[in-house]
Amino acid sequence: MTVELPSGINRTVAKTRPRKSAPYRGERQWFTHAEIEKLMTTARKHGRYGFRDSLMVLLGYVHGFRASELVRLQWLDIDWDRGLIHCRRKKNGTNTDHPLTGRELRGLRKLKAEQKPPSRYIFMTERGAPFTPDGFYKLMIRLGERAKIASTRPHRLRHSCGFKLANDGRDTRSIQFYLGHSDIRSTCRYTDIVATRFEGFFED
Repeated sequence: MTVELPSGINRTVAKTRPRKSAPYRGERQWFTHAEIEKLMTTARKHGRYGFRDSLMVLLGYVHGFRASELVRLQWLDIDWDRGLIHCRRKKNGTNTDHPLTGRELRGLRKLKAEQKPPSRYIFMTERGAPFTPDGFYKLMIRLGERAKIASTRPHRLRHSCGFKLANDGRDTRSIQFYLGHSDIRSTCRYTDIVATRFEGFFED
């Protein structure tokens, strides 16, 4: 491309390619079910607030929450009568209501009963303030170190949810709305590499 400088001299500007970021360095971007359980067990065994921490991991995984979505959950987002949780998505995502498992409902009831002083937010720190995304990030890193699981960034919980649903055979559109993706191309990362799509390629 040729541009004209203020002096009137024409010079050729070299074309530059957009930089490609590779934050994961090729590593697996999701947790296995066994790793999720190990993180929760580790949380319950360590610290005064292990039950709260394990519940954060569970909800983050089952509902594919981003850290910022998880920490801003409020008790009014829980529909106790119908057993639903309202998922308010970031990045122009679609807000949806998800069914809660019995395990989650029992955990939430226990946490609410023990929350002192009561707060409108579900997940509170030891200092009585709502969790921040950075606080949850640090919590996940500590849990990973104790559980000896590498790269336990919170967003891997969201990826784990997507890959689990894809491997279960859920259709791409349903996964898109479940995770609140505004663009289905974000969902295709899970369905494009699902392991079951290669079943039967080679037989004994």
